[in-house]
Amino acid sequence: MESVMPNVAETFLFSRFARFAATALVLLAAFSLWQAAFAAAIASALCAGIVWSRYRAEVGRHRHALLITARVLHLLFLAALAPAILTNAPGLSQWSYVYPLATFGLWPLRWAALLMVPYLALVVAAGLDSDLGPDRHQFVACGLLAVLLSTLFVFLREYKSRQLAPLRRTDELTQAASRDYLSADLHKEIQRSEREGIEMAVILIGLDIHRSGALPEADIRAILPRIGRYLNSQLRDFDSYYRVADLQFLAVLPGVNTATATSRAEVIRRGLRTLLESHDLDLTVSAGVAGLNIGDDAETLQQGAARALQRAQQQGGNRTQSFSAWSGAGAPDTGQEAPSDD
Repeated sequence: MESVMPNVAETFLFSRFARFAATALVLLAAFSLWQAAFAAAIASALCAGIVWSRYRAEVGRHRHALLITARVLHLLFLAALAPAILTNAPGLSQWSYVYPLATFGLWPLRWAALLMVPYLALVVAAGLDSDLGPDRHQFVACGLLAVLLSTLFVFLREYKSRQLAPLRRTDELTQAASRDYLSADLHKEIQRSEREGIEMAVILIGLDIHRSGALPEADIRAILPRIGRYLNSQLRDFDSYYRVADLQFLAVLPGVNTATATSRAEVIRRGLRTLLESHDLDLTVSAGVAGLNIGDDAETLQQGAARALQRAQQQGGNRTQSFSAWSGAGAPDTGQEAPSDD
């Protein structure tokens, strides 16, 4: 679970910064309104809306709608700044320096580059207007510097992302370990279990999408981080879990037999069902359990859990099913198949 900590810290810091920034901008908007600086008040309020919408898009349920809201506010921000840029209005034109950074933070790189064109056109137009006096040259220089610094920020962000990609062991959305490491990690756990003579089991957990008809993608994407946090809270420090598919997670439980793992899976399954219901998602959860048997390797152990999960979902879902190595299919061993909640 140690690999989760950097991402958790990053999310925490972003949350604190977003709340502080949005609050400060709202207070600034109120102060500007009290001072009858209406244009500055509008700019401050739009920036507060952008920061808050972008933050809520990361942690809220309606990510797509919130992201669209932030981008619409960003376009309104440029429209509000346009008169100030063209006239180099005192006390307001400085807000234009925020625009480049906000652009690259909200939009994909190609769209951001395209949206910089009207901004640069406004800055150049202000620089060519001799009626604005000698300050126009300083304003143009500051505007171009803001664009340059924003471009440098984007370059460093992309460079960091590419450099860290091979080292990233966790799924950014759910904080589960990456599937790319599953086979190697599972192979090591199997070797250790055989060497020390201890039992081991895996649990494959999946959402029963087939029971709900249409897949609410926005709601599912919003609930996935909470599913990841719930799994993290229910597993022991030396357990591990992986996101093996869009809506499936595999947990590795060293030192646990099949019966105990099945009971644990049922507790987790019911807890996830309650979590989904609390977010108004009419989805059920099923789980397949497979214990380590003589001759098993990482592939066969995963296949056993997958067959058990498939059997549970074929029976209507909303249940936990263990895998019987002797029958070669998921089978309801005594005390190992949990009844449906329905």
